[in-house]
Amino acid sequence: MRESLFPEGLQVGWNAGFTHIFVVRVSKLFLRHTILKPYEKCSGNHWPGAACYARGTLVNPAAPSSPEELQEAFTLFNQVSEQLTDAYRELQKQVEQLTQELAVTNSELRRQLEEKESLSQRLSRLLAALPGGVVVLDDEGRVNEANPAVSSLLSGGLLGEKWSEVCERELQPTSTHGEWLVGDSGRRIVISANRIGEQGGEILLLQDVTEAYQLQDQLQRHKRLSSMGEMVAGLAHQLRTPLSAALLYTSHLRGELAPEDRERFADKALARLHSLERLIREMLIFVRGGKSSQDRIAVSALLADVQQVMEPQMAQHGLVFEVSNDPAGVYVMGSREALSGALTNLLTNAMQACQPRQRVSLSAEVESGGWLAFHVADTGKGIPQKLQDRLFEPFFTTRTEGTGLGLAIVREVAQMHGGEISLQSEEGAGSEFILRLPVSKQESSL
Repeated sequence: MRESLFPEGLQVGWNAGFTHIFVVRVSKLFLRHTILKPYEKCSGNHWPGAACYARGTLVNPAAPSSPEELQEAFTLFNQVSEQLTDAYRELQKQVEQLTQELAVTNSELRRQLEEKESLSQRLSRLLAALPGGVVVLDDEGRVNEANPAVSSLLSGGLLGEKWSEVCERELQPTSTHGEWLVGDSGRRIVISANRIGEQGGEILLLQDVTEAYQLQDQLQRHKRLSSMGEMVAGLAHQLRTPLSAALLYTSHLRGELAPEDRERFADKALARLHSLERLIREMLIFVRGGKSSQDRIAVSALLADVQQVMEPQMAQHGLVFEVSNDPAGVYVMGSREALSGALTNLLTNAMQACQPRQRVSLSAEVESGGWLAFHVADTGKGIPQKLQDRLFEPFFTTRTEGTGLGLAIVREVAQMHGGEISLQSEEGAGSEFILRLPVSKQESSL
């Protein structure tokens, strides 16, 4: 038995063309053994058989091969035929296996596609049901997509528009960082942005915080009223002292007095009444929260106003007053009167803590994160550590002539403008109050 002409494990890559060539070659081999071989037996010559036939020297031209050769040829043919059959069957098995695997793969891909379509539909429904607005911007800042909630927050069709133009048309900055007013409706929204990976563009989330802002405002008012309840005793004392003094001075005006004495008692009574009026005015500011309007205020102009008010008083006390008015083109949102009053209160406290020839400074600088910091510093006596935690409490004061509302009003004004107030002080080395407020920008940075 001859060795097999094919290696074991016929590969799937064999195709019909290769099989056809193989069959043709085997057939030629069979014909050569059975038919052509006798013609090659020519005496003294093996080729060509045609010449032998022409000379009449061809031996047994039609004689068939011997039985052994025929048997060998048929055996070879059968062997090759069996191998071809086996190879074909193996190929069929491979094709069937690949077909099954392809069917499984197609089924899995179809299942994944259906899951993704279902997920996409579910996300679309969720996006449509979200109470907050979702806006998708392309890499040029144009609106590509927007869910229905956006239409309830902003007017007009947004698709295709530049977001910066939408902000300029629809939104107004507020004193609270990250919050915006929508037109004249009084509605407040918060906008947060996230980049979309490497594809460019952004996803914006618009949240309506109008009710939360109103609740927060009510909570602040309730807190102030609660504080008022706790301060009734202190308030009664603060009102009684100047009122009693005013009554005492005015009672002297009934008798016979020299003109200069009458004028002196009248001036003292008026001074006590003015003190009483100032106390009441500060109480009203504290209760109202220190904010009555929403103006866009230039920081340089605000500093100039405060400097004009405080310079004569600083000079009268013999103090060195320095104002650094650097932040040109920077704005804040809020009440100009309230902010000016807060800075004046801080400077008045600094002035009262200093001796002649000591230094008081006022400056402003823009910090990272969109914040503006007002610095009020002095080189006075400083504040003991044990008193620093109570400085912003209403009616807490270390001066007999103080009302204890100045710093409480400053903190209230800072909070109602979305800012904060902090203190750095060392006893004997002076103090520095830092009032931080969010910067107002002309255009949206989103």
